[in-house]
Amino acid sequence: MQPAAPEPRLSDACQQWLDKFLLHLDIERGLSEHTVSNYRRQLTAIATELALEDWSGLTPSDVKRVMAIAKRQGKHARSIALQLSALRTFCHYLMRNEQLFSNPVEGIQAPKQGKPLPKQISVDDMQQLLSSPQDEGIECRDMAMAELLYGCGLRLNELTGLRLADCQGDGTLKVTGKGNKQRILPLGRTATKALNAWLKVRGQYASPYEPAVFVSKRGTRISNRQVANRLNQLAQSQNMNQTVHPHKLRHSFATHVLESSGDLRAVQELLGHANLSTTQVYTHLDFQHLAKVYDNAHPRARKK
Repeated sequence: MQPAAPEPRLSDACQQWLDKFLLHLDIERGLSEHTVSNYRRQLTAIATELALEDWSGLTPSDVKRVMAIAKRQGKHARSIALQLSALRTFCHYLMRNEQLFSNPVEGIQAPKQGKPLPKQISVDDMQQLLSSPQDEGIECRDMAMAELLYGCGLRLNELTGLRLADCQGDGTLKVTGKGNKQRILPLGRTATKALNAWLKVRGQYASPYEPAVFVSKRGTRISNRQVANRLNQLAQSQNMNQTVHPHKLRHSFATHVLESSGDLRAVQELLGHANLSTTQVYTHLDFQHLAKVYDNAHPRARKK
């Protein structure tokens, strides 16, 4: 096993303002640890690539150079756009703190990127995934996690962040999403049954005073990676010929609810999207479903 690569060393001036910015994201804006870590990684890479001594020396030419290097390295357009977005936000922060007098990212466009539609699992395949009775402890936990991811459309962080106090006991679930925004979600019959089954045996695994709903065999809050691995194992045990990951269940939830109801605003609220435009990607999925129905049903559209 090779030793991990050493962390890039920034100049004291660059590191000082980067640390202040990350603290601002954490404390003042309340962003998640994962998001703050992404900002740190992106901005550290930029400062290292340009060998910056001070952020005040950053120019539009430097920004274009970073993008050109990323393209030569074969990075996807989405990765380059994320890096540019992180730098733009950071530069706004530096301007407010009088470390920059103009934003060097202003006017620089991110590379165009396609918008791949989120992959979903069909209703029949979801029935297959969730049909196996899971009566024992860890398997019972895995089924409850799968039922909540699909039944409530949870993000992975929302699932692993659930606390016992969030289970209202009245058929609803309190969820803390991005930016620490909370929302109350309805719990369906099967999700409630699966969750209650896990809660009955949870005490056999959870460490004392552990508030997390879902715990690992060690008795502490289960990690995101463990959830993903267990979900894929569940799919393999059901002989599903596809990879199943937590976000795929969230996409399936949104698609199936929208196909049945046509209520985009309701889906937005259930998913916890701040902007309707984020939810509108599922209208494209819905159109694909309608187009398939048309192709199969209309006499002038049927293929020979």
